[in-house]
Amino acid sequence: MESPEIIPKILIVGAGAVGGFYGGKLSQAGAEVSVVCRSNYEAVRNRGIVIRSGTGDFEFKPKYVLRYSEEYPETPDYVIITTKALPEIPLASIIKPVVKSETGIVLLQNGIDIEVSIAHEYPKHDLISVLAFIGVSQIEHGIIWHQDYGRVELGLYPKGISKKTRVLLDLFSKAGIEATVTETIMASRWKKLVWNAPFNPLSVLAGGVETHTLLSDPHTRELIKRVMTEVVALARHDGYILPSEIIKKNIEVTEKMPSYKTSMLLDYEARRPMEVEAILGNAIKKAEQFGVPTPYLYALYSLLKLVNQHFKKTLFF
Repeated sequence: MESPEIIPKILIVGAGAVGGFYGGKLSQAGAEVSVVCRSNYEAVRNRGIVIRSGTGDFEFKPKYVLRYSEEYPETPDYVIITTKALPEIPLASIIKPVVKSETGIVLLQNGIDIEVSIAHEYPKHDLISVLAFIGVSQIEHGIIWHQDYGRVELGLYPKGISKKTRVLLDLFSKAGIEATVTETIMASRWKKLVWNAPFNPLSVLAGGVETHTLLSDPHTRELIKRVMTEVVALARHDGYILPSEIIKKNIEVTEKMPSYKTSMLLDYEARRPMEVEAILGNAIKKAEQFGVPTPYLYALYSLLKLVNQHFKKTLFF
C-alpha cells in the first residue's frame, strides 16, 4: 500500500506581486498555500489573487488570508518571505510565531547579504535563499500583472543543498516554473546584483525612465558598465569569480527584452520605500570591508538614499 502524498504547507509573508504570483504557482503544484498581507488584505480575503499573464491567466485562493503571522493556526513546512528587503522590516520577529523546528525559512528577495540577520536568529533552521528573475507588478490590490519570465534559482545559505531545498525546487518545477538549484547561492546573488545595481537606481535618478532609455543614451550606457565592473570586482574580493562576459551579456539581454520599469522605479512612483540598502548599501559595506574603491556605486547610493528619505511612508507589504 502506497503512503499518502504529503502536501507541503507554505506560508507566504508579503503577498504582493512576487508573493502572489509564486504563491499561486506553488498552489497549482499542489502545496497548501496561505498568505500574510497588509495593504491588499481586504481584496485578497474577499476575492483571492488574480494573475494576468501572457502565459495564461489564473486565480489563486489562499487557504488562509492573514494580517499577522501569529494568526496562522498550523505549522508551516516553509515560511517564504517575499516582502521588500528593507532593514526597517523586523523579519525575524514577524516570522517568530510560526517558525517551528521543522520549518524551512525561505528568502525570496533582492539584494546581497540579506540573509545575515535571519541566519543569526535561526542558526539551526534551513535558510533557503531564492533569486527570482521576473517582471511582475501589482496593478491594483489583489490583481497581479505578470509581464515576462519567472525563473528562480535557489540554494541553502550560505552554501549547499538540503532536502528541503530539493523539495521546494521540485514544487517550483511542478508548477511550470523554470527552477535551478546551486550549492553557491551567494555567487548567484552577486550575478544578479550586476544588473540590479545600475539599472534599479538609475531608473529613478535619471528621472523615471525605462531600461531601453538608459541603454540608448551613450553616457548612461557607459555608467551602467562602470557600475557593473565595480560589482564584479566586489564579487571577486568576496571569493566569487563571475563569468568574464557577464557585463556584455546583461546588456544584450536587457536590450532584447521589452523596455520596462524596474521594481525600484515602481516603488518610487508609488512613494514606497526603496530597497536602497539591500541593493547598494550592503555592497558599499562590502567595499569598505575589502578596501575596494567603488566611486560609482557610492555616488548612486548617496543620491538614492537621500531620495528614499523623502518618500518613506508607513511600511506595508
